Amino acid sequence: MFDIKLLIDNEDRDATGGATFVRRDPVTGDDSTRASAATVADARAAADAAAAAFPAWAALGPNERRRLLNRAADLLEERTPEFIARMIAETGATRGWAGFNAHLAAGILREAAAMTTQIAGEVIPSDVPGSLAMAVRQPVGVVLGIAPWNAPIILGTRSIAMPLACGNTVVFKVSELCPATHHLIARTLSDAGLPAGTVNVVANAPDDAPAVVEALIAHPAIRRVNFTGSTRVGRIIAQSAARHLKPVLLELGGKAPLLVLDDADLDAAVGAAAFGAFMNQGQICMSTERLVVDDAIADAFAARFAAKAASLPAGDPRRDDVVLGAVVTPEAIQRIRRLIDDAVSKGAKLIAGGSIEGNIMAATVLDKVTPAMEIYGEESFGPVVCIVRVSGTEEAIRVANDSEYGLSSAVFSRDIARAMEVAKRIESGICHINGPTVHDEAQMPFGGVKASGYGRFGGKAGIHEFTELRWITVQTTPRHYPF
Repeated sequence: MFDIKLLIDNEDRDATGGATFVRRDPVTGDDSTRASAATVADARAAADAAAAAFPAWAALGPNERRRLLNRAADLLEERTPEFIARMIAETGATRGWAGFNAHLAAGILREAAAMTTQIAGEVIPSDVPGSLAMAVRQPVGVVLGIAPWNAPIILGTRSIAMPLACGNTVVFKVSELCPATHHLIARTLSDAGLPAGTVNVVANAPDDAPAVVEALIAHPAIRRVNFTGSTRVGRIIAQSAARHLKPVLLELGGKAPLLVLDDADLDAAVGAAAFGAFMNQGQICMSTERLVVDDAIADAFAARFAAKAASLPAGDPRRDDVVLGAVVTPEAIQRIRRLIDDAVSKGAKLIAGGSIEGNIMAATVLDKVTPAMEIYGEESFGPVVCIVRVSGTEEAIRVANDSEYGLSSAVFSRDIARAMEVAKRIESGICHINGPTVHDEAQMPFGGVKASGYGRFGGKAGIHEFTELRWITVQTTPRHYPF
């Protein structure tokens, strides 16, 4: 079992009062992690430590910040086996998904390192004679990062890396479902040589989350918040931040559509749809949840896709032959089961999967899903995908946009010009043509619209989120005044 404490000023600390909480393995039910359960006082101490460390870190030259972040990337790669072990034990992920998490997280750190010398401003022409007017980007102060469990190494690293590259210090509020995995990210940064207080870790018991998060957002040193998680919790975070007039970057839920137009390459569409729907048991914000398929090819597509889903083995993620591991909690399984039962009771056809053993669920496909069914609009966040049949391109676009969410999407067609026009009309922050909805790279502007949030992680887009744009002038000649 992993034993995790708070990390404040590069020191492992017990929570005030010594309280702890336990995370259990979703496959075996055994205790996987015992973690210190922070109090409000502990949360404030973490923010105080980050505030004290900020002036020195902000003043550090960009190439030194780059060196430290690259060193952290090297260490993260070296610790990949440990990251994999923690992620499997806490989230039930497969070895492949955990390894990919570590790989991409190292890339995120290296991309952030590359950005340290790209935090540029500009000189703006002024109407005032002799006035040198500049737009200057500066670090904001302390950034609060809150990351989820489903891609814990990727999303945990993402919540920290670009804020650090921009010269900010960080309080990292880890997920209650994977505290050991998240803690190791911060420990890796600390071991790479980042100064004390630069990255601080707060873990809390699930029942204490509202008070701890509210205390952190309210803390005067916290100047930015980035949150990745459910839309329900994101609304709460945004409301709290609004009360304190603090900007928030929100990457929230999704109901990603993959449109299969009548001229699509069906084999390519099936492959992308299976990957997008069932990678990490469909527990990715970009997961393909809706297959919007033209009536002309729907029967052929449904048959091929059902066969593909049926071929994907599900089981203990510690086995190398498993494609689908565990759903994260029994409560999640129950919710998915309810959505499937509701759809079938209203006329949907279960054409693949549906079996459940403990927290292991087979790849499941529902055909002929309609708006009358709860799963049509509700994010399932599990290994189940819906086929919605449509007549023509216009209806496909309408159905794709018939959702409160707008994170990722995809369009399959052999006519790229046609697909581009369709992509332009889909209400999502991301759209892939002839590729899966699940696709992320460190340098890309990642984020959504509508109930999927606002703001963008990744590359230069992240600089905008984690710096303050200031107007500074220098009067180079005597200035005339009217009095």
